[in-house]
Parts: sequence; C-alpha cells; structure tokens
Amino acid sequence: MMTRRTLFGGAIAGLGAFVATRFAGTTAARAAGTFEVEHTDSEWRKLLSPEQYYVLRQEGTEAPFTSPLNHEKRKGTFACAGCDLPLFDSDTKFDSGTGWPSFWLPLKGAVNETSDSSFGMTRTAVECHRCGGHLGHVFDDGPKPTGLRYCMNGVALKFKPVAA
Repeated sequence: MMTRRTLFGGAIAGLGAFVATRFAGTTAARAAGTFEVEHTDSEWRKLLSPEQYYVLRQEGTEAPFTSPLNHEKRKGTFACAGCDLPLFDSDTKFDSGTGWPSFWLPLKGAVNETSDSSFGMTRTAVECHRCGGHLGHVFDDGPKPTGLRYCMNGVALKFKPVAA
C-alpha cells in the first residue's frame, strides 16, 4: 500500500539521485577513444562552454525544454558542437514532445551507438563519430519510416541553415 511516507521518501530519493548525478562536479572527462578529432581535457574545456563540456565530454544531459534548437524549423544541418561534423538533416527532425531536439535518422556514418547502463537501465547512447562527444540516446518510439527517436541534447549540436 502506498503511503505518504513511501511516496515522499521515493520522491526525495529520486531528487537526491538527480542532484548527485547532475551537480556532483565530476572531474574525470569521458574516456578517450580513437577518434579523428581528439583533444586533451584542458583543450576541450577551452573549446567548449561549461554546459557543452558537461554533455559532450562527461555524458551529461541538459534540462528539457531549454534548447532553442527545439524550435528550429529552417532547412539545414545539425552538426556536432564539438567538432562541426554534420549529424542530422533538418528533414529528419520532428517534435517528439520530450523537450529535446529529436530526429528519426542520422546522416550516414555520422554517429556511433553504444550501450549505456547508467541509472539502472540499459539504453543506447549516441556519440559523434568524429570526436566521440556524447549527443544523447536513441529510442524505438519514433515516427515512420525508421520508428526511431534520436533524442539529442541541443547544447551538443549547432544548426547550420541552408544558404538562401
């Protein structure tokens, strides 16, 4: 039976887990792989804003509904904020209602998918193929034709409109 005490305790535990993971001040950057674009931790910190560094290099997540890219409707390309690699065509963007820019298909060869078992669940993380920057996750609840939802952190992307 659900009581106010168990409901309140669960809410406090969930909030504590969120705060611990979001604001813990993790100092170790994402493990380096073998990528075309590589920088030292201090170089990444100089190249990226603090929020970009948190998401791209420490596999963080930006707050939902905060990215201006949620409302981007122009024709163009969404590229990696870390290395400028084109990742998604605007024709594959859709409003998922989740609070993050969502796409149903990346550009060919633009992203890598890896297993992510954080937060007690297994998800598929998406990273930039060129620099290994964490972009977000992919889920199987997207629209046709792929049925996929690439749920990306807007801060990990930059938009390049098609020239008029």
